[in-house]
Amino acid sequence: MSGIVGVPLRPLPDRVAELLSRLECPPRLAAHLRAVHDVAHQLVEWVGQHCPALALDREAVLFGAATHDIGKTVHVSELSGPGAAHEEAGRTLLLRCGVSPEFARFAATHASWAEPGAGLEDLLVSLADKVWKNRRVPDLEDRVVTRLAEAAGRAAWEEFIALDEVLSRIGDEADERLAFQASFPIHG
Repeated sequence: MSGIVGVPLRPLPDRVAELLSRLECPPRLAAHLRAVHDVAHQLVEWVGQHCPALALDREAVLFGAATHDIGKTVHVSELSGPGAAHEEAGRTLLLRCGVSPEFARFAATHASWAEPGAGLEDLLVSLADKVWKNRRVPDLEDRVVTRLAEAAGRAAWEEFIALDEVLSRIGDEADERLAFQASFPIHG
């Protein structure tokens, strides 16, 4: 998958690309995972620059974003319709493929970011899965702002302004990412 005009997307990690190939991942799903992974990459780079002292498992976020919907290889109807069966199925599938529970969890947690115990990494994967298409979710963003403010020792309003700026910039490229995803067939 090449980049799209104006918005080059980072390639998926080799480990993920091999996994998707082995699972015969539908092309549109692979394109979606690549778009969300690219946004997650932008988010972790920004967090690293904005809060350099914050302990963040960057590799986990990137892997989680690149595999969060992998359960849709099993629940193919959820590629074009609603459903949540892919979440637990994805976690189980990743575990069967030898992925550690710490990395496999994102397949199950990407839609349950409001649950107690959701870490910053979980929130960032969920946020990437929303903002890639310029969908803003205030409660999710507030949770990220709270974590950043606590870690940086800054006021929540300062963190909100900074996060809003980066999410707006990312959202400005949503049409290109959506066009990229739509250029691939749902089924192989």
